[in-house]
Amino acid sequence: MNDHPRPQLVRDSYTPLDGPWDFVIDSGDLGLQARWYQDRSAFTRTIVVPFPPESPASGIGEIVLSPMWYRREFYHEPRHGERLLLHFEAVDYRASVWVNGTFVGDHEGGQSRFTFDVTDAARSGTNELVVRVVDDLDLEQPRGKQDWRPEPHVIWYRRTSGVWRSVWLETVPDARIDRLVLTPQPDLTSLRLEARIVGTVSPSTTLEVEVTLDGTVLARTVVGCTSRVARAVIVLDHASLDAEPEDFWWTPERPTLLDVTARLAHDGLPVDTVHSYVGLRTVGTDATHVLLNERPCFLRLVLEQGYWPETYLASPSAEALEREVLLIKELGFNGIRMHQTSADPRFLECCDRLGLLVFADIAAAYRFSDVALARTATELTALVQRDANHPCVVGWVPFNESWGVPRLVADPAHRHAVEAMYALVKALDPSRLALGNDGWEYAAGDVVGVHDYVQDGLSLQERYGTEAAVRRTLLRERPGGRALLLPGTEAQAAARPVVLTEFGGLSAHDDVTAWQAYGDILEPDELPSRLSALVRPLLESSGLAGFCYTQLTDTAQEKNGLLTEQREPKCPPERIRAAVRGR
Repeated sequence: MNDHPRPQLVRDSYTPLDGPWDFVIDSGDLGLQARWYQDRSAFTRTIVVPFPPESPASGIGEIVLSPMWYRREFYHEPRHGERLLLHFEAVDYRASVWVNGTFVGDHEGGQSRFTFDVTDAARSGTNELVVRVVDDLDLEQPRGKQDWRPEPHVIWYRRTSGVWRSVWLETVPDARIDRLVLTPQPDLTSLRLEARIVGTVSPSTTLEVEVTLDGTVLARTVVGCTSRVARAVIVLDHASLDAEPEDFWWTPERPTLLDVTARLAHDGLPVDTVHSYVGLRTVGTDATHVLLNERPCFLRLVLEQGYWPETYLASPSAEALEREVLLIKELGFNGIRMHQTSADPRFLECCDRLGLLVFADIAAAYRFSDVALARTATELTALVQRDANHPCVVGWVPFNESWGVPRLVADPAHRHAVEAMYALVKALDPSRLALGNDGWEYAAGDVVGVHDYVQDGLSLQERYGTEAAVRRTLLRERPGGRALLLPGTEAQAAARPVVLTEFGGLSAHDDVTAWQAYGDILEPDELPSRLSALVRPLLESSGLAGFCYTQLTDTAQEKNGLLTEQREPKCPPERIRAAVRGR
């Protein structure tokens, strides 16, 4: 298991800063004026990073509506020709950072990684790191399913504020590989390389990329770095191994990964080395199927909220993430929809290595404005760039159920927003699918996603059992007067595959306080037969390209999981697996 916080660009050493930090809640918002970034006496409590202060695991366990301050020390010994980078995997929502009382930067956005070069602020020996975080109840802020009310309501959960993913230090050379993207080409016998270099380059600067499988070299390419972007096509030597080309392909059933080592050199002398990996696979569609490696791939997805009772949206551990992937596969699914939160990169590494498809949501804002759109576009861009190398990620979901764009039918600006975010994804990442607005009004997208929580198989058979039935369902008026296809999209939608991207919601629990909106409360032993009745017509359908079942685990008051919040199966996993696979 690779528990490096950035598994797609690994150097041999890094320094994690997770663990106990000094902490204080700035209820009067006095800390900036009082210069708490220079005053250790202001910090009166202890928090366990990277767990949000609202969560029990943090040691705080309080709703925080005021600025919060974090402090800890780290040791550093500067060396000539090296830089010191400070990485935050995620902080929700606005962060300001000081090292030894020197301001090193601000960042806005709660879902993705950001980095500061703190070389000039650091000193030899013990250093002091201070972080101030503000997370408002702001509906223009991409928040996903984090509630803006004091208490969770309906399908929204307690917030995940502050530092909620790992913080770590990395010493790097002055000239280094900053980004390495390897995109499989349609023939699946070659890779398109794009590497970004930071620091000084010269005519003698070279980048060597070596691709191996089980220690056998499949390719070794040397590229001259005449600018800070190096590009090349790397042709793989399949004859190096006694195997067919398909044996190198990545699929959920056979998740083959090729190891990648990239070395930067000046005048033949090594400067920087990073390790990565790549999976050979392509993603596409025809009119009725999602295609993986140009072959139909029926999606059997489950909705993954990524929410844990002790740590909320933060991951409890790398081991818990791997167990999550293994449980999903054991239950018979071949993928997930990562719902309204970004995936931990270590979770994506597990999906890459163990074989699980991922459709990734962008966390929603709940007010339409230029500010909300700019923030959403920024988060979307950062996550697409962060996860560009993960073969498991096969699709992006910029909007869900018109959250943040509630007037898609009546207001052209809302429709343009969906079309623009879809186009942005395709510009940034043409190698993957994008669903513009999943589940409700279709404005643009490579797949038409439909949400339907009808609780009986007969109704699902009538609506989705055949291609003709599916197309009729897309055209009918839905509850609340919402038409699934916006005017003018009928022809485009007719050329797109259809996926039932949310359905089910079967509830088996004994919690009288739970939100009850999907259907009757079942006994756990009833789950497999009821699930089978819902899934079978979808598996037999000639008009669907797949489904996504709601949901993997119970989540706070939403008790409709196949597993409990503690990730315990509610009934024998083999019975769920049989239902999911139609056996």
